[in-house]
Amino acid sequence: MKKAFITGISGQDGSYLSEYLLGLGYEVHGIVRRNSIPEHQQSRLDFHRKNLHVNYGDLTDASGLERLLKKIQPDEIYNLGAQSHVRISYDVPQYTAQTNALGVLNILEAYRNACPEAKFYQASSSEMFGSSVDPDGFQRETTRMTPVSPYGCSKVFGYNIVHNYRNAFKLHAVNGILFNHESPRRGSNFVTNKVVKGAVQIKKGKSKVLELGNMDSYRDWGHSKDYVRAMHLILNHHTPDDFVVATGQTHSVREMTDYVFSKLGLDYKEFVVQNPIYLRPEELPYLRGDSTKLRSTFNWVPEYTFEALMDEMIEFWMDNIN
Repeated sequence: MKKAFITGISGQDGSYLSEYLLGLGYEVHGIVRRNSIPEHQQSRLDFHRKNLHVNYGDLTDASGLERLLKKIQPDEIYNLGAQSHVRISYDVPQYTAQTNALGVLNILEAYRNACPEAKFYQASSSEMFGSSVDPDGFQRETTRMTPVSPYGCSKVFGYNIVHNYRNAFKLHAVNGILFNHESPRRGSNFVTNKVVKGAVQIKKGKSKVLELGNMDSYRDWGHSKDYVRAMHLILNHHTPDDFVVATGQTHSVREMTDYVFSKLGLDYKEFVVQNPIYLRPEELPYLRGDSTKLRSTFNWVPEYTFEALMDEMIEFWMDNIN
């Protein structure tokens, strides 16, 4: 039985990845940060718990990480833990860097010292590209990285330090450069789930207005289920390498909002207002990923369309908001 170790296991991607690996017969271990309100700390992991083991841990606790890796001796390590909200990274830039940049260094050191024969996956981000777009309108593995947020900057460090450790210490360490990916398990302070949940609340008469930030930023949105499959493929490639994971289609926040409200028989213009507190100091206007390398290497194809993703999220909130 293979063993996997997942940081950020209680997040959207961590929970879907856990389910996927358990379905493949893995023994899955992970860490969650200690929280004074434990009731919802593992709510995304409320599924079949056999062969699933969760410990307290933190990417800023290097000795704790090394102790766990020595004890577990995993075959695969997935570093999904992060301060993951881009706008909030402006509020807590030092914490974001400590977690997303130095945290990667901490777990790489723990991995190198405790179980160097394992394979290591780093959750890199399309936010690393920032304002850079290739002439054909896509971002790919070779696109220049010019991040426009503390989050993006911290992720670039993580991406580069993985490269360094791969080459310097001959480790099987890889980067998955994931574009935006959503699901019903996405935190409701992220724009897709915020829009869907807010629209359903309006539909059910529980709210009258939805406050958003920049309506005209474009994102390449996929489903987390599709993207965790890609993580496993990337990690288990015979040669450690880096891959963009994306749908290749982009939609604006305005288009996404219009789709959601229209599916509920509503006109978003009657309910949505812009609140400056949700604007970023430096906006990222456009993301669209070229995942040709991933598709040609692994025959990976996303199972969800943009519309199917939004429909699943709408259905979830319609069933769960009384």
